[in-house]
Amino acid sequence: MYVERNFKTKKEFKEAVSRGARLTLFAPGLGSPRVDGIEWVEGPHFPQPHKWYAEVEMKNGFVVSVK
Repeated sequence: MYVERNFKTKKEFKEAVSRGARLTLFAPGLGSPRVDGIEWVEGPHFPQPHKWYAEVEMKNGFVVSVK
């Protein structure tokens, strides 16, 4: 599962969420992410090698926190 924007680092992703960016997730070929609850994401996007992973909390289809 990926974040709609292709963040190069987890720190960059966390900073965007803390600034209030309204980010969604997508899972190419794997269905839809949860609208509410916990999901796991990875980055950067394929075909680049994944360098970071994060647990995120979703609310109304948007990422509200990154752990």
